[in-house]
Amino acid sequence: MTRTATCVYHFLVLCWYVFINYCISQERGDLQKFKIFLNGGRWKYLTLLNLLLQAVFYGVACLEDVLKRIKGKKDIKFLTAFRDLLFTTLAFPISTFVFLSFWMLFLYNRELIYPEALDAIFPVWLNHAMHTFIFPFSLVEVILRPHCYPLKKKGLTLLAAASLAYISRVLWIYSETGTWVYPVFAELNPVGLAAFFSVSYIFLASIYIFGEKLNRWIWGDMRQSRKKRK
Repeated sequence: MTRTATCVYHFLVLCWYVFINYCISQERGDLQKFKIFLNGGRWKYLTLLNLLLQAVFYGVACLEDVLKRIKGKKDIKFLTAFRDLLFTTLAFPISTFVFLSFWMLFLYNRELIYPEALDAIFPVWLNHAMHTFIFPFSLVEVILRPHCYPLKKKGLTLLAAASLAYISRVLWIYSETGTWVYPVFAELNPVGLAAFFSVSYIFLASIYIFGEKLNRWIWGDMRQSRKKRK
């Protein structure tokens, strides 16, 4: 794909995520949606945090595309490095995790993750926008162009820090309101919760490693190729 086509693609995906975030944010006059976001706001949901994350990433990708055409690759190395770090450690692992974990729980027992009552609030297309289309977009990004992964220790540490921050928020919301962000948490005792969060991180880390291997399989070792350029 040419640079122009890549830039257009990133811009269109950015517009899509901005549109989805806008649709979800429209809660005025919608009492049911207001109740859902009452305790902890809408940023308590990993799904909605991921949508914001994707919008930020594609915004950075668009900016990098434009500046690369204006200034050239050497003048925007920092922005390119930030784009790669954002995608490899957060955007790809989290979007894939949301996609896989949501649909596994949904197919097992939807009441644990997305109760049937939500169908009256969020139309089917919006549900798929939040939980399905996020994965193909991330996969296309992997195939579209190479991304330089950080050292595995650094990448997994950043991912662990983000996971710990989200888990801390979930526990804080429960301690303040007495309600869990997701119904599945209410079904678990403290040991079960600890096991659930631990397995979730292992699953997330596995997705990170899979993304790294997929990137290397398609594009080769980006770290070595960049060292050679220097």
